[in-house]
Amino acid sequence: MVLLAALAAGLGLWFSQSRTSSPRPGFETAVVYPQARPLPAFTLQGAGGTAFQPSDLMGRWHVAFIGFTHCPDVCPTTLADLANAEKRWQAELPAERQPRILFVSIDPGRDTPDRALEYARYFSPQAVAATGETGALADFARSLGMVFMQVPLEEGDYTMDHSTQVALIDPQGRMAGFVRSPLQVEALARDLVRLAESGG
Repeated sequence: MVLLAALAAGLGLWFSQSRTSSPRPGFETAVVYPQARPLPAFTLQGAGGTAFQPSDLMGRWHVAFIGFTHCPDVCPTTLADLANAEKRWQAELPAERQPRILFVSIDPGRDTPDRALEYARYFSPQAVAATGETGALADFARSLGMVFMQVPLEEGDYTMDHSTQVALIDPQGRMAGFVRSPLQVEALARDLVRLAESGG
């Protein structure tokens, strides 16, 4: 019941954010806030035992997605769509301005930071990835208007239910908007090119 209450609260937060913030006009599929929102301080774990912190989001746009490597459908589909959009924005932007895909595993019981990165880079060689303790992950996800919860399965196994939208983080490391699923690859790529060219 506690998990369900947390999920409902998180969904309410996301719904409130999406309804009360009038998006900037001119974008095809991205909902871009008129003013980006600073993210609270966080520390997750990156590959190789390194800390993943707000400074790692500075300098370029990131498209962030939470998921897990045992995900049967939504995660691989979303990451594949992001990778296809990435190919399109790579053709339009100089390397230093190209947005990066950020995959955050919300399943630390099965996904190490190295495993999360390996999974993300199966789709995009430029992707970055992180995971962390459940509490830190929940706080980070909530700051992006996302939620997740562990769902028991038969024989002691479990799966993860989680938000499916993609968060847009600007070069100042702020929450700048989101894109609802299912993703529209061509439109998403055009929106990210426009954001990257605008400088945030």
